[in-house]
Amino acid sequence: MNSNMSDELAGLPKLVREYCMSKLVIENRSPKTVSEYANDLRTFFKYMRVYKEYLNIDISDNKALSEVDITSLGLDFFNDITTVDVYEFLIYAQNTRGNAWSARARKLSALKGFYRYLTVKMRLTEHNPVQNIEAPKAKKTLPKFMTLEEAQIFLNTIAEDTESKTLDRDYAIVTLFLNCGMRLSELVGINLSDISSDMETLRVVGKGAKERMIYLNDACRDALGTYLTVRAADPGIIDKNALFLSGRGTRISNKTVQWMVGKYLKLAGFEHKRLSVHKLRHTAATLMYRTGKVDVRVLKDILGHEQLNTTQIYTHVSDELMKAAIDSNPIAGTRK
Repeated sequence: MNSNMSDELAGLPKLVREYCMSKLVIENRSPKTVSEYANDLRTFFKYMRVYKEYLNIDISDNKALSEVDITSLGLDFFNDITTVDVYEFLIYAQNTRGNAWSARARKLSALKGFYRYLTVKMRLTEHNPVQNIEAPKAKKTLPKFMTLEEAQIFLNTIAEDTESKTLDRDYAIVTLFLNCGMRLSELVGINLSDISSDMETLRVVGKGAKERMIYLNDACRDALGTYLTVRAADPGIIDKNALFLSGRGTRISNKTVQWMVGKYLKLAGFEHKRLSVHKLRHTAATLMYRTGKVDVRVLKDILGHEQLNTTQIYTHVSDELMKAAIDSNPIAGTRK
């Protein structure tokens, strides 16, 4: 385990640290996922210690809560937590911390995983206060995306920024997002060795460290070819195998990609549309389904979704657009 992960797990109870290490080493979860689970469990048990032991601490003060010591908490404390306690925490997460449904659902998922570890894997207890708690319901919203015309405007905006020293890199990044629908973490993690010698395919590592192959079209090959020529001439490369590099010659970071996309969204006049890097993935999926008429089962594999129902949101986008088209008919208001 690297020093960064050791720091992430510092200050957690022994059993919680062991659970997180099992997620990392045995289940092969990404460090980012394990870090999020560790933070969620840290927040929960700090809150619970204040809540259960009547400590004189303002739980609305994040700094004060962060200083609560939970390293000594053990199985007796975990067994004392009830389902009602968990509901109280979820209410606190919503009302005091302002957590949306997705953040609350992730916190509950971390707790479910931890208690499953105690009861099923380690068989240390039969007590499971979260077993029958359902995840917070998601608000049904359609994904935001660019139209085909907007996507072309966005690419042209990058291509026309001839004063940028990273134009070819940025254009290749956005081209991959818009054509392949990959996640941000997948793009940042691409190595030169992941690209086939004929530049027909590209290997990415998705959620749960699962690998999948992405096929590159002409636009991707052209953009990558141009960028690779520029990259090869860079004398200051530090991360030799990383595909996309920062100005310092190291692997590009998530934040740099997010900043770059935000900059060009603003230049293209799209800042009001509340788009983001992840919305480029939605755009690729929507354009493939609507314009390319890609079967939803094929789209599932392209996007690296575990379940088909995750992909089916893009069919709902199409349904919504068809409804809007019918409603926009000029005789829609004509009635008997």
